[in-house]
Amino acid sequence: MENKANENQQLFMEERLQRVADIIATEGSVTVEKMKELFGISHETARRDLLMLERKGLCSRTHGGAIRPLYNSGQVSVRPPALRDFASQPVFPDYLAIARKAASYIQENDCVYLTGGSFGHLMLRFLPRNFFYTVVVNSADMASDLRPFGNAEIYVIGGKMRQSGSIVDPSAVENASRYRFDICFVTGGGMSAEFGLSNGSGETAAFQREIIKNSKRRVLLMPAKKLGHDCFLKVCDASEFSEMITDQAADSAAVENIEKLGVAVVMAEEEE
Repeated sequence: MENKANENQQLFMEERLQRVADIIATEGSVTVEKMKELFGISHETARRDLLMLERKGLCSRTHGGAIRPLYNSGQVSVRPPALRDFASQPVFPDYLAIARKAASYIQENDCVYLTGGSFGHLMLRFLPRNFFYTVVVNSADMASDLRPFGNAEIYVIGGKMRQSGSIVDPSAVENASRYRFDICFVTGGGMSAEFGLSNGSGETAAFQREIIKNSKRRVLLMPAKKLGHDCFLKVCDASEFSEMITDQAADSAAVENIEKLGVAVVMAEEEE
């Protein structure tokens, strides 16, 4: 009888997951509250369901629910620069956890490079405000947001600005060559032990290589859903990084393969 009950429970879970996936595909999103109402499940079960669907590439989790997946995890990504309004984009719990953990690495008097991607914008929420350090960015929007920081000196790498606000053209690469960093925080479109860090833009890849080369401590910020995914252009080998911060949903085999290359992998925990 117990085996039969377990089979029925498993069947119900699979049917529930399929129904949730169908809702996301047709309506574009689903909330945890709606899942609780439809299926009579707990908040924790709803979040676990969404995590399982995200691992399958069927959704991207948000605060309070999930939306359609942001990218095709089975496809090599080649994306042109686009207008991005980071202030209005959804904030995913896993991204927030990684950004919080990354900001805790900054020490007094450090010279820090912050990525101009989503993680850099999220890290602004958690940057230390009680001691002095130097921050270098290649984002016009981030430079503006950093103006109130009286405890930090802010440097902006110059060059041609993209619609996204980032600056990664050859002038920026040449400018970045003049800096040395105690710690850099870098992200990308994909990361695998075999191919390394990769991106969809040649300019971005060239700029990131210069930043990584000039940094003592190299920290990669990589959500679990991008682990094992390769983009069009390689930035560097995985072994170039001293650490990688990912989230609790990270595939254990992918993490183990990266750790074998000498990279310390840290699993950031979401706050309740």
